[in-house]
Amino acid sequence: MRGYGRRRGGPVQAVRTGFRDECARLGEVLRDLDEADFDRPTGCAPWTVRELLAHVRTGAGRVVDMLAAPAPARAEVDAAGYFGAAKFAPAVDADRIDAGRREARELDGAALVADFDRAWRATLDAVDAQPPGRVVRTRHGDAMALGEFLRTRVVEVAVHGLDLAAALDRRPWLTPAAAEVVADLLTGGHPAPAELGWDRLTLIRKTTGRADLTDAERATVDAAGFRWLSFAG
Repeated sequence: MRGYGRRRGGPVQAVRTGFRDECARLGEVLRDLDEADFDRPTGCAPWTVRELLAHVRTGAGRVVDMLAAPAPARAEVDAAGYFGAAKFAPAVDADRIDAGRREARELDGAALVADFDRAWRATLDAVDAQPPGRVVRTRHGDAMALGEFLRTRVVEVAVHGLDLAAALDRRPWLTPAAAEVVADLLTGGHPAPAELGWDRLTLIRKTTGRADLTDAERATVDAAGFRWLSFAG
């Protein structure tokens, strides 16, 4: 049977490509780091680079366990709905922060990078083995189409990639395929208003709190109906 992620063209293939490209690029950057780099602070306080990467690694590999569980009968939440405020309530945030810090203690930098590489590649293999229309249940209890959940993984890797780039004093390495997936989610699939003059990187930084919005920009964004996603960090 042709797998879910192998369908040619269309939104599912675009999401798969965005996930693959962004994970591969992040892995390339991480392999150049020394151990001291992993202990740098990030804007996602209190996480260090090591702890934020542990969080990203876990998120990138989460699909494998989800696909091992029974499939819900139907999807109930899309990617935008997944990033609801309830998932970032204080208790949930505290658990997320503690998990990242705990997992980071288990591996040195090189081993963590290798584990991230293993995790995202295992996710793609698992996705590719699924039939079209596969539904999964997230750890938060959401029933989602697999392609929609994979879209959330692109957001996690891409946006936290911006956080890692800032912590490492690097230029953002956001890949075109991932940028397209994230921007499409944020704008609801509509073009950004021309008067903003934003490229996709600027759009993503501005609408995820990685760069400040002016009052005029906020008014334009609100009028355009952008999706304000709750997001860790």
